[in-house]
Amino acid sequence: MMVIVSYDVNTKDTAGKKRLRHVAKICQDYGQRVQNSVFECLVNNMQLEILKNKLLSEIDEEYDSLYFFNIGSRYHNKIFSYGCKTIVDLDGPVIF
Repeated sequence: MMVIVSYDVNTKDTAGKKRLRHVAKICQDYGQRVQNSVFECLVNNMQLEILKNKLLSEIDEEYDSLYFFNIGSRYHNKIFSYGCKTIVDLDGPVIF
């Protein structure tokens, strides 16, 4: 299923900057960045729960926010991208 993860981490102090780096790294392990604080993640139910738990253990709920948008398995006709940024097809072959 496709899940869009969006976060806003308060970076007014050193601890916030560290949280931001950790949150971004966790998201990179599960998907691709489509905006500064937005990731597309192609995951199954187990991976989604692991991702949620990792992110929730990292953020400070008093200062930060975290959103999960479950787009589902039939996401191809639900996501549209315009502009200069190239988006990788997560279902397609990966060539380096």
